[in-house]
Amino acid sequence: MKDITLGRYYPGDSIVHRMDARFKFFISIAMMIGIFFLTGVLPFAVYAIFLMVLIILTRIPLKQIFLSLKPILFIIVFAFVINLFSYQGTELWSLGRLTITYEGLYSGLRMAARLSLLIITSSVFLTLTTTPLNVADAMESIMKPLQKIGFPAHEISMMMSIALRFVPNLMEETDKIMKAQSSRGAKYDTGGVVARARGLVSILVPLFVSCFRRAEELAIAMEARCYNGAQGRTKLNVMKAVRPDYIMTGVCLLVLAVVLFLEFVRF
Repeated sequence: MKDITLGRYYPGDSIVHRMDARFKFFISIAMMIGIFFLTGVLPFAVYAIFLMVLIILTRIPLKQIFLSLKPILFIIVFAFVINLFSYQGTELWSLGRLTITYEGLYSGLRMAARLSLLIITSSVFLTLTTTPLNVADAMESIMKPLQKIGFPAHEISMMMSIALRFVPNLMEETDKIMKAQSSRGAKYDTGGVVARARGLVSILVPLFVSCFRRAEELAIAMEARCYNGAQGRTKLNVMKAVRPDYIMTGVCLLVLAVVLFLEFVRF
């Protein structure tokens, strides 16, 4: 549970940490879309080197980066295996009807690299370098023009902020419940499927009770502070773009343009 990085901000004072969250959203979306167009080794290598430079600038430990990949590790391996056996071409290894080709191996590695770079990109720009509050403020600012047609931008950003904020707390609460139930002799990780499902009830019931209790306490606290949505509310920290934001955005877009150039213009 402690390995889940969703909603966990890694403190720092790098240029990426100080960037306006709205620019981070724009950069993340642009770069993740660009990743889907990459197929060559050189574009992947250039993009990976750029991400490594950003990781060095942010001083985020590589352990945190790898932990962000852990929740989708199964998907990465599954995509790799599917591509490995789905391509015909020059035979590399064969066992009965299963045949691995050079084309399948390359396609599997490419898919695994693409998924890994997608998650690392979102982690570097959003999850690990941006607080949940800034993420919510950025989303509200981006969706603010939609308020003219009745879209509840503030309420949606508030819900996302609360959800992101409480993910780490719920993970810690789950870990405590699991340890407490294990000390009482509960068995939820042994036996067959039915036995494990019954054992999980001893974890899920107190977890749901804790979630409802936290939600009720939060609702009471918001009502006590006369919260009524976005009407008449001001912000303590107003988001304002500065020159380093434009410079960093320009650098990222330039790198993306170079990577796409290397992809579509083969030498």
